Amino acid sequence: MSHQSARHGPAFNMRGAAFMVLAMAGFAVEDALLKIAAASLPPGQVLITFGILGTAAFALLSALAGEAPLTRAMLGRPMILRSLSEVTGRLFYMLAIALTPLSTASAILQATPLVVMVGAALLFGESIGPRRWLAVAFGFLGVLLILRPGTEGFGPLSLLAVAAMLGFAGRDLATRAAPVSMSFRQLGVLGFAMLIVAGLIALPFGGPLAAPDAATWAGLLAASAAGVCAYTFLTVAMRTGQIGAVTPFRYTRLVFAMAAGAAVFSESPDALTILGGAVIILAGIAALRLSRQPAPPRPA
Repeated sequence: MSHQSARHGPAFNMRGAAFMVLAMAGFAVEDALLKIAAASLPPGQVLITFGILGTAAFALLSALAGEAPLTRAMLGRPMILRSLSEVTGRLFYMLAIALTPLSTASAILQATPLVVMVGAALLFGESIGPRRWLAVAFGFLGVLLILRPGTEGFGPLSLLAVAAMLGFAGRDLATRAAPVSMSFRQLGVLGFAMLIVAGLIALPFGGPLAAPDAATWAGLLAASAAGVCAYTFLTVAMRTGQIGAVTPFRYTRLVFAMAAGAAVFSESPDALTILGGAVIILAGIAALRLSRQPAPPRPA
């Protein structure tokens, strides 16, 4: 058995899946802690503080690895587009988790891979096929079940999570064109630096700046640690085992988010939100499985 095939064996798939679950748990913890911080601080101030802490952490990791935290590649067009999308996603998602239930914002975010799939077809000419288009449509139906436009249950603030989803999808699409020379540590430096930019944009629209108390500082430090660990675990997961076997475990983030929402914020998602989240997850897994199937042979 070759080294490459060995890394794609069942043991490596299980290891990759475990790291993916850990990453999603870390992101859910990060979201919950930032939501707590936003209860006593303006969202812009939370983003700036969180961005500074995360940037410093990844800069230290880069230095320890013998890398320059900043590179010229960050000024290339793909990375500029990635940064603009990161600012959009982070800004609107921070507002979403601050102003709407954590479980609702996280459920809408699960549609990001479906938007990436559509974007790859439109921008990069990737073939989707009718069954995957059907899965995408099914996933967007799940988003509509959560939003419920035109009904009494519609919450306009939920559109913040939709805007965040589009921003994160743009970031993921731009990442495909990122220079291979950039490590995940350098990408982390750039990504967290964009949180500072997003915070500066949000700052004039929030309340007055406030001095964080000891508990808030502890929460922000813990959120930064969770975010750095989650980002690192995600990178390890995507480099271990088969992508098709590991990626579906991304959707465990919604499970962790709903658990955190219930335990920390006493959230109780209604039936349509739960149903919509389930529809999005099923659509995403179906689209992923279809993308891993070999294309049918061409007729002679």
